[in-house]
Amino acid sequence: MDHYKVLGINKNASKEEIKQAFRKLAMEFHPDKHSQSSKHLRDSATHKFKQLSEAYETLIDDRKRAEYNIKRSAYGTHQSKRYDYHYGGGGYSYSNPYGYGYGYSGSARRSGGDGIFTKFEMGLRFLTTKSFLLNATFVGVLLGGMYIVDAGSKALWKTRNPGLTPVEM
Repeated sequence: MDHYKVLGINKNASKEEIKQAFRKLAMEFHPDKHSQSSKHLRDSATHKFKQLSEAYETLIDDRKRAEYNIKRSAYGTHQSKRYDYHYGGGGYSYSNPYGYGYGYSGSARRSGGDGIFTKFEMGLRFLTTKSFLLNATFVGVLLGGMYIVDAGSKALWKTRNPGLTPVEM
């Protein structure tokens, strides 16, 4: 499914254009609007609304949009039912009819060898997650603080005890 075609926008659309396209189409295909329609029309509208929601969720988030664009360019813009992208649960997965796929956040399955690029890419994604960077910053501040306190205590000891050497533990 091509998210850009679903929303009827081009690849360079701004967030505002994405919002406007989604709102317009969501009003047209919202399941509540078709509650009195025939079952076939109601199911069709519900399916279209789910596609619109998935496309909006992917394209409005900068990170998901970048990942989608990378995968889209890597596999071409033609995507049939044989290739499927799934976003949700904090991750994405890709699967094809041959039974293998990839992704992160536990949503992917793969059979076969991992390439070095895939391992590097997964490692890079892990190292650039917000929680990892916040934890690394916190550890850095703690270690820096410990070094400053240790150096300060040694300097203070030397000023209070001139001519003596501190006993190292």
